[in-house]
Amino acid sequence: MREITVFTHRRPQETTATLTRLAQEAARAGITVRLDEEETRKHGLQPAPGLELNAPIKREVDLCVVLGGDGTILRALQVYAGTGVAVFAINFGEIGFLATVEKSAIDEGIRRALSGDFELLRLPAIVLGDEAHGRAGPAGGAPTAVNDVAIHRKVGERVAELAYGLEGEEVGSVRCDGLVVATPAGSTGYNLANGGPVMAWGVAGFVVSFIAPHSLTARALVVAPDDRLMIHNRSHEALDVAVDGRPAGEIQAGETIEACFVNDVATIAQLPGTTFYRRLREKFGRLAS
Repeated sequence: MREITVFTHRRPQETTATLTRLAQEAARAGITVRLDEEETRKHGLQPAPGLELNAPIKREVDLCVVLGGDGTILRALQVYAGTGVAVFAINFGEIGFLATVEKSAIDEGIRRALSGDFELLRLPAIVLGDEAHGRAGPAGGAPTAVNDVAIHRKVGERVAELAYGLEGEEVGSVRCDGLVVATPAGSTGYNLANGGPVMAWGVAGFVVSFIAPHSLTARALVVAPDDRLMIHNRSHEALDVAVDGRPAGEIQAGETIEACFVNDVATIAQLPGTTFYRRLREKFGRLAS
């Protein structure tokens, strides 16, 4: 391992000490730690052995280390989507469902990250737009969601009317606050809050669920991986589109967007023996206690 990128979440007071320890251990191992302009400014970093400050994000690195929660992890997964670069995350967030290790295991996490002592898990994504036809991944700049795509009405606007179809067949039209398209990795997020099903990692396919549907019959639907999803905005106003929780544009009244499931887009690091079901129990069981 020669070079790693590091991303941290927005509260540097919580992560600066760990970042310093990571940089020191990396320097001892002869590994360069790259930090972009935002990270350099956020932590008030000064030149030191093994640090490359104000560095443009480089996609040809050996590893991306995240000190943060699911939002920061998703950002890193998107940056390195399609590259094969793994994201190793130490959880500094509330849930950290995608994290590799918890904050209580910082020393072990740093050791494993720098020594490559972890396993790799490839994650699928939802790709929006015409580029999705080829199902080749996020090349060409198509919006790519590792977790989910959310389409929702603007604040203060009327209830949305959304129709969706699969493989040219309309499935339904629902008055609602919005619609979520989630991968298995994202099924435990917004989709779960909508009452949608949890999909185990490794399941091929995605789920469509509604946000606050004005209907007694609107149900979430698990979609086969090769089926193209078309979403039609039958509202009178434009609707907001968010990709992995970040604004990604609008769908105008009367417009349609397309979404496809694409395999093996992003890579996360996980400890040997980690399972989806253990992660599910530990993360959501903890919140219930």
